[in-house]
Amino acid sequence: MEEYGTIRIKLDELIRKAGISKNKLSHRAEMQRSQINHYCSGEITRLDTDVLARICATLHCQIGDLLEYVPPEKTE
Repeated sequence: MEEYGTIRIKLDELIRKAGISKNKLSHRAEMQRSQINHYCSGEITRLDTDVLARICATLHCQIGDLLEYVPPEKTE
């Protein structure tokens, strides 16, 4: 799948910018702390749109602030 690029989840950066703790985010977004840790470390293989919506609503951000498409590196 690397030939298509990857999606990078920038939750860790958004948490720092918002000045909120992972515990507060988990409470406000109604998520488990372990789930937030997985999103922060990029250990998620399938994105849940409901979870993404709760994160965006809680952090007052857009989906493009949270997700980034990283194109594949061209090797020739």
